[in-house]
Amino acid sequence: MSESPSESVSASAPAAKKRSASSDKRGFFGRIALFVRQVIAELKKVHTPTRSELFTYTAVVIVFVAAIMAFVTLLDFGIGKLVLLVFGD
Repeated sequence: MSESPSESVSASAPAAKKRSASSDKRGFFGRIALFVRQVIAELKKVHTPTRSELFTYTAVVIVFVAAIMAFVTLLDFGIGKLVLLVFGD
């Protein structure tokens, strides 16, 4: 806890430089292979929802979209009436 923020930044700078230097040594296909390996590793972390969770999430989205549509419709209707009131027909 006695080190200052500037000391911690300077201590982590060589590690970042070391990482970037090692990634620069990889060729074009090596970088593509690394990317594919990282994508596969991230996809293994994905949690697939159960059927009941999927239905619940879908219902929540549909209700939310319907509520926003109703709000925008009422707002549009109100602004339209206000414009007609101000500028006349």
